[in-house]
Amino acid sequence: MIHEDGTAQMEINFRHGDALSLADQILVFKRTMREAALKHDVAATFMAKPMTGEPGSAMHLHQSIIDIETGKNIFSNEDGTMSELFLNHVGGLQKFIPELLPLFAPNVNSFRRFLPDTSAPVNVEWGEENRTVGLRVPDAAPQNRRVENRLPGADANPYLAIAASLLCGFIGMVEGINPSAPVVGRGYERRNLRLPLTIEDALERMENSKTIEKYLGKKFIIGYVAVKRAEHENFKRVISSWEREFLLFAV
Repeated sequence: MIHEDGTAQMEINFRHGDALSLADQILVFKRTMREAALKHDVAATFMAKPMTGEPGSAMHLHQSIIDIETGKNIFSNEDGTMSELFLNHVGGLQKFIPELLPLFAPNVNSFRRFLPDTSAPVNVEWGEENRTVGLRVPDAAPQNRRVENRLPGADANPYLAIAASLLCGFIGMVEGINPSAPVVGRGYERRNLRLPLTIEDALERMENSKTIEKYLGKKFIIGYVAVKRAEHENFKRVISSWEREFLLFAV
C-alpha cells in the first residue's frame, strides 16, 4: 500500500496469480476496506472520479499468459524478444477494448476519469514504459513480460473487467491481430484509437459488436446494456449543481 497523487488516495497492489483468484481477492478487499473505514468513522470509496480536481481511481490489470506445460511466459521468445502472440494480444486489446468499454467503465462517473494529463488514458495506444497511453508494457525481464491495461476504473466489477480484458487479448491471438506502432513519448493527443466518450456511445458500440456477442452471448449483452441504460436514464433525470451555477441566470 502506497500513497497515490490524490488526496487520501492509496494504491493497493495484488500479487500476480490466477485470474479468478485475483477477482475474489479484489472483491473481498473492497468489502473489507469499506467495513474497516466505517469502524473508524470515515468512508472508503472506489468511485472512478469521486472528487473534482483530483485524480481518478483505476484498477490497472497486468496480464501475461503462462504455458501450463512448460511454465514459460508465452509473451517472450527464446531470445527474450516480444513474441508474435504477445503482439497479437496487444492488437486484440486495441481492437476490442472500445467494444467492451462498459465492462471497464460501467458508470456515468467512470467516464469523468478519461481526461488528458490526469494519469488516465484517453485511447488504446500502446507503448513501452509509457503512462500516457491506455496499454503500457512495463520494463521487465523476458519471463515477466506483460501488458498493463490502464482502462478499467476502480468502480469496475473485477470479474467482468478481468474476463473482458483477457478476452480481448485472446481474440487478438486467435485472429492474429497486429497492433499499431508503439507510441514513444506523449500519447494523449493520438486520435486514431480513441475511446467512446460517453457511456451512451460505449453501450451502443458493445451492443452492435457481433464479435463480442459471439463470445459473451446475446442474452448477456442485452441484459447488461438494458441495466446500464436504465441507470443512465435515472442519471439524466437529476439536474446537477454545475448546470444551475452556469445556466440558471445566464440563458
